[in-house]
Amino acid sequence: MEEDKFVCSEICPHFNKINNVKSLEPKSEEYQKLSNMFKLFSDETRLRIICSLLKEELCVCDLCELLGLNQSQVSHQLQLLRNSKLVKFRREGKQIFYSLDDEHVELIIQMALNHILEEEKKNGRM
Repeated sequence: MEEDKFVCSEICPHFNKINNVKSLEPKSEEYQKLSNMFKLFSDETRLRIICSLLKEELCVCDLCELLGLNQSQVSHQLQLLRNSKLVKFRREGKQIFYSLDDEHVELIIQMALNHILEEEKKNGRM
């Protein structure tokens, strides 16, 4: 079978490697938090918000205009991102400005984008 070339042809677990991985493995609650964070990244609107905030702090009105969405839609997505500590906000008079919560969020997105661009380059799409 074609798929057989991608699996071991004999069963021989390497217990020293398995034990090493187990000792460094995140806890169940950490897996849950990680899974929830990646679910937030899986929505295109939220990703567009995050990528916009990579470049500049923006108010809600700026994001609405930039994304072509109404304030209710943008506010809902921002609330989800805020609750997960991916974005933060500050008030200036009657306006609320958003930015990324910290450099980790930027690193996650930049690494993912770099990975995609690297794959496209390998496959001759650039």
